[in-house]
Amino acid sequence: MKKLVIALTIVSAMVLTTVAEDAKKEHKKPELTADQKALVEKYDTNKDGKLDKDERAKMTAEDKAKMPQHKKADKRADKRADKK
Repeated sequence: MKKLVIALTIVSAMVLTTVAEDAKKEHKKPELTADQKALVEKYDTNKDGKLDKDERAKMTAEDKAKMPQHKKADKRADKRADKK
């Protein structure tokens, strides 16, 4: 009986470790194309390699459409559309 409990504990630990690793992989940022990298360089005024809220606000609508959207931003946009 003790061997069974120990074996189940080990298997459970291995499964949880695998699930945690998979969750980390899902949070990777999307790779930017050459055009998208050029847009980041164009609008990144503080040269930190990322576009903050103010920098994104200065982008034209045409340039914003070229950038990848984050899942959170998509969810917020959906919620706003539902409210209207």
